[in-house]
Amino acid sequence: MTAQPHSTDRLVTGEAVELEVRAARAGSRISALLLDLIAMVAIGLVLTLAGSMLMSTLPVDFDAATLQGISVVATVLLLVGYPVTCETLFRGRTLGKAALGLRVVRDDGGPVRLRHALTRSLVGVATEWPGVLLPPVTWLAALTTMLSNPRGKRLGDLVAGTMVLHERTPASWGWVPGMPEPLAGWARTLDLTNVSDELALSVRHFLARGRELREPARTELGRALAAELAAVTTPPPPPGVPGWAYLAAVIAERHRRARFRLSRARAVSAAIWPDLAPRPVEVPPQTAVAFQPLVRSALPSNADTPPLGWPTTGF
Repeated sequence: MTAQPHSTDRLVTGEAVELEVRAARAGSRISALLLDLIAMVAIGLVLTLAGSMLMSTLPVDFDAATLQGISVVATVLLLVGYPVTCETLFRGRTLGKAALGLRVVRDDGGPVRLRHALTRSLVGVATEWPGVLLPPVTWLAALTTMLSNPRGKRLGDLVAGTMVLHERTPASWGWVPGMPEPLAGWARTLDLTNVSDELALSVRHFLARGRELREPARTELGRALAAELAAVTTPPPPPGVPGWAYLAAVIAERHRRARFRLSRARAVSAAIWPDLAPRPVEVPPQTAVAFQPLVRSALPSNADTPPLGWPTTGF
């Protein structure tokens, strides 16, 4: 039994680092499209008014066919030019996406370029919205693709190699215990090979939001996570370790090793291509959590998992 975290997706960056992101689904993307349509209509009205004033000052009279051709060209330029210009200049955002906290990125998490934005827009205009090839069949195909794709991609995203993700987090992580000092030495000996990303994320969510859970559900979920974690890690924790401290120690050690792998990958990238090396950012040291006697729930005597207590401070 594991805690069910908020739906996340994973991106693998150019440095082979896996990142957890929230992919935007059909609801938020359609809402952003509606806002963009309002913006495009407003821009179109302004351009139409300006064009009418300009043509009224010209001595040449335009026939109906010419005016219709100008109107078609202007409409296509607006449908294609608006998203391409915004996504290129504002790093994957249009006005609608910015309002809803969405951003277009490449499949590796990098910023989109002109070619990505242009490909997405051309495919969108031709086969999605307004779908000049075969509307409204193309609308249904686009919606079906977004609903069935694990990352909520539309046809333009599949062709351009992009995706849309949420930049805003719906809820804060809250307080997550750091490495308990008495367990630091033991944690360095852990074999974490079989700890999956899903299990680690479930434990992290549990520690961060444990104070929102009520007893006995919190203790039962914590015991289940501790049992599942103990089944895939060695060596077992020292005797008498509270369950929350055991979970926190394993997650903190996993995070420490991930940061080490990331720094090593960045060092290799910097040696090969110094211009790609990220600027150093000072991160304040994480405060270690004091190892205090806690109220513990009893486990069967033959259990391999530590008893689960809960901190009386910090939550």
